[in-house]
Amino acid sequence: MNYLDTLRKKIVTLTELQKMMAVWRFRDKKIVFTNGCFDLIHAGHVHLLTAAGGFGDVLIVGLNSDTSVHKLKPGRPLQDEQSRALIMAAFEFTDAVILFEEETPYELIKALRPDVLVKGGDYKPEEVVGRDILEESGGKVELVSLKEGFSTSAIVDRIRTGSKR
Repeated sequence: MNYLDTLRKKIVTLTELQKMMAVWRFRDKKIVFTNGCFDLIHAGHVHLLTAAGGFGDVLIVGLNSDTSVHKLKPGRPLQDEQSRALIMAAFEFTDAVILFEEETPYELIKALRPDVLVKGGDYKPEEVVGRDILEESGGKVELVSLKEGFSTSAIVDRIRTGSKR
């Protein structure tokens, strides 16, 4: 098997992921979930993802589908969902990537019930989608401080204006 095949195996369906989670739970692994569009990968994304991975043993990345991204951010995504999923899977610290069609990952979180839900520090705990599900099942929400000056929107704006920073 080549490396690309290995990466593609990390991009899974809900049924596949639930089977993987059963094995991880049997092995007493702490399962962490985070989500996003992850359109143009930048240092802020890497900061969030590495911090998320540090909250447990297994990191699942929920990835907004192209349709979902377009509803949230007209004119986006800049990269298609399969490209974004492959990039997410390429990170060593990512154990699984799952696409979701809805605007929020609420139903996905409900189906998975991870131990830890991680979002960026631009959220308040009460704004985190799925927080209620985790609190019901004894899980917790963790917020990761943002890396200042890094966002896909800021990068796109700099490119459009020709600004260096």
